[in-house]
Amino acid sequence: MRRCPRRHTRVVRIITIRGVFAPRSDTWLLAEVLTAQAELEGAEVLDLGTGSGAIAVAAARGGARSVTAVDVSRRALACARLNARLNGARVEPRRGDLFAPVHDRRFDIVVSNPPYLPASDPQVGRRLPVRGAARAWEGGCDGRRLLERICAQVADHLRPGGTVLLMQSSVNGLGRTLDALEAVDLRADVVARRRGPLGPLLSTRADALRARGLIGPTDEEELHVVRGRRR
Repeated sequence: MRRCPRRHTRVVRIITIRGVFAPRSDTWLLAEVLTAQAELEGAEVLDLGTGSGAIAVAAARGGARSVTAVDVSRRALACARLNARLNGARVEPRRGDLFAPVHDRRFDIVVSNPPYLPASDPQVGRRLPVRGAARAWEGGCDGRRLLERICAQVADHLRPGGTVLLMQSSVNGLGRTLDALEAVDLRADVVARRRGPLGPLLSTRADALRARGLIGPTDEEELHVVRGRRR
């Protein structure tokens, strides 16, 4: 069992079942930023790629009026349901690909910690896995496959004045995300940064990614929480 180390709401207790990726520091950073948003109180929230449900539960416990949690994985949704019950939180799970299960809905806040690990081999990274645990971390050639899709579509699912919060690594190109959000007429900025050693999965690919110019000479990365606000 893991506990969310955030300051702004009550402790969130999270368990994971086999085949579901356990939340790590990036998840808790995003939860901390989300629960610090004044507009969370009474908001309708969408959590894309919910995984264990940690972010969805944090939103519900933090004062959201409703939380919808989307994932392509049946195991992830089962885990999210379990964690919602464990924490006494109301979460509506929906199975499907990103915005597909909520294609006709708009939200006050959209939040996502999408898979953003770049592939060691660009040829392999041309296709994302369609099953198995790797769906939780594989992000394509440069780790941006799902990030780009979310950025391109999110404005259509935000109410006026609505907010999107996205987690990514410095490996993925911060400027590209800011530009992608601005391209759909959102005001984009970075609301949190945290530098530290490469994560366990990224470390296993460090040499290959360094050879491709995606990471620098040091074994460090910076986590970014990027915010986009609908004008």
